[in-house]
Amino acid sequence: MSFRNYQVPYEINEQFKKKAAYFSMEFAIHQPLKIYSGGLGFLAGSHLRSAFELNQNLIGVGILWKYGYYDQARNQDQTLQVTFMEKMYSFLEDTGIKYQILIHDHPVWVKVYYLAPNTFCSAPLFLLSTDLPENDYVSQTITHRLYDANVATKVAQFILLGVGGAKLIDELNFNPEVYHLNEAHGFSAAFYLLNKYKSLDEVKKRLVFTTHTPEEAGNEKHDIYLCHKMGYFCGLSLDEVRKLTGIDDDQFNHSLAALRFARKANGVSELHGHVSRALWGKYEGICPITHVTNAQNWRYWADKQLYRFAENSDDAGFDDRKMYLKKRAFEIVADQTGKVFDPNVLTIVWARRFAGYKRADMLTYDMDRFEKMLNNIKHPVQIIWAGKPYPVDYPAITQFNELVHLSKKYKNVSVLVGYELLLSRRLKQAADIWLNNPRVPREASGTSGMTAAMNGAINFSTDDGWIPEFVKHGENGFVIPKADYENMNTHQQDEYDLNKAYEILENEIIPMYYENKDAWRQIVKNGMKDVRYQFDSNRMAHEYYEIMYKK
Repeated sequence: MSFRNYQVPYEINEQFKKKAAYFSMEFAIHQPLKIYSGGLGFLAGSHLRSAFELNQNLIGVGILWKYGYYDQARNQDQTLQVTFMEKMYSFLEDTGIKYQILIHDHPVWVKVYYLAPNTFCSAPLFLLSTDLPENDYVSQTITHRLYDANVATKVAQFILLGVGGAKLIDELNFNPEVYHLNEAHGFSAAFYLLNKYKSLDEVKKRLVFTTHTPEEAGNEKHDIYLCHKMGYFCGLSLDEVRKLTGIDDDQFNHSLAALRFARKANGVSELHGHVSRALWGKYEGICPITHVTNAQNWRYWADKQLYRFAENSDDAGFDDRKMYLKKRAFEIVADQTGKVFDPNVLTIVWARRFAGYKRADMLTYDMDRFEKMLNNIKHPVQIIWAGKPYPVDYPAITQFNELVHLSKKYKNVSVLVGYELLLSRRLKQAADIWLNNPRVPREASGTSGMTAAMNGAINFSTDDGWIPEFVKHGENGFVIPKADYENMNTHQQDEYDLNKAYEILENEIIPMYYENKDAWRQIVKNGMKDVRYQFDSNRMAHEYYEIMYKK
C-alpha cells in the first residue's frame, strides 16, 4: 500500500471526521509489541483501540524502541535484574518512508513502520526508528531504549517524537486539524509547526495538550542551552524561544511551554484538573485547563464471561468463573516463586509501576499488624506484588528487592516479575482486592483499578486520581477517607493512611469476604457495572473529540 496522501483505512464516523494525530512516547497496544513502560502506555493503547471501535479519523505517532523499556528478570537471589533484549516484530509494515531530521546539527535518518488497524484492532499507528545502517552508532541509539537515562539521548528522543513525528505527518500528507500531545515529550513538534505556518496563532489552532503529572517537579525540564544546541527549537534563536515561551531561566520546562502553545489542555481526572489549574495558574499566558478522566478499553480488558454471569444473575456461575480466573493466575505465581496459592483465600494484589509516592510497601510499615494479618488462620490472606521500577530509580529498585526478601519468609506472599499487559490482566483476574495507596494528591489518574474492576476485583484505594469519581465506599469499592493532608508531613500522612487501611481491612474487607459472600459478590458486581461505561475508553475517546478537539 502507498502511504502518500494517507487516509485512515476504514469508514470514518461523521461525528469523528476531524483529523487528529496523537503523539505519545509509548503505546501498550498488545503484549507482543513491547514499546511501553506503564500507565501512560496503557492509556495510549486503550485510546487507539477505542478510536478504532468508534471509527475516528485519528492516527497514533510513536517510536519503535529496539529494546523496549527493559526486560524485568531476576538475579540469583530473586532480586531485580534489568536486561535489554532486542525485539522483533514481523507484524509491522515497512512504509518505505525515510527522511532526515537535524539533531545536534547532524542529519539523522528516520525510518517509519506501520501497525495496521486490523492487526490488533487499533487506530493506525506509525512508529519511528533511527536504528538504521545509514546512521552513526550514537544516532542509532536514539530509538534503543524508552526513557533513556542519558540526558542528551532523552532530548534527542523528544526531538524525534516531536519534530520527526510532525515531519512524518507532512510526508504522509495527512494534514491533521489537531496535533494531540499526550504528555509534553513531543512538544518540539510545536517549533516544527511554527516554522511551517510562521504564526504562533496557527500553531495554537492545532495543538492540544494532555498532562499526566500532578506536581511540577515531575514535569520534564532540560537545560535550555542543551536543547538549543541539539536543535530542539528548529533553528529559532534562544531570544526568540524565550520570547515565545516566556521561559526566562536556564531550565526549559516542556509542560509549561506546551501550556503556552496549546489551544486547550486537560488533566486526566476531575481531581487532577483542579490540581493542574492550581499548579499552573500562577503562570501567565497558559491555555485553559479542563479534564478528561482517563479510561481503559472494556472490550480488550474485561472478562466477558464474568459479565455474562453477572447480567444473568447466575451467582454460582459467577463465583465459579472468578475461582477459575484466580486458579489460572496462580499458576504464574507457582511457576515464578514456587508458592501454591489457594483460590478460596482472599487475595490482595498491588501491581503497577514502582515509584516512591505509590508506596508499594505501605502495609509493611507496621510489621506487627502485617504479620497478624498474614498468620490469621480463620481469615487467611494472600498478597501479590508486581511492577517495574524505572531501571535507574535505585530507591524504587531497593523497595522492590526488599519486598522480594520479605516474601521469602511467608508462603502466602509473592513478588512477580515481567509486569506487562498479559501479566497485568492475569493479576487483575487473580485479585479479590486491588490495592492502590498513593500519597494524595500525587496520582493523576491511576487507571489500573479500572481494568481490575472489569475483572471482578474490588478497588481499595486512597482517595486520589480517578477514585473520587468512582468509589462509593462499601457499595462498589473501599476508600481511605481523606484527611487534612495539606497540613500533614509525609510521616503523618503515611501513618494516617496506614492505620485507616488496616482498620478497613480488619473490620470491613476481610470479615465480609469470609462471612458475607452475598454482600461481597454484590460489591464486585456493582464495581463491574459502574466501571463499564463511565470508565470505558470509548467514553474518553468520544470526550476528546467533544471537549478537546472542537474549537
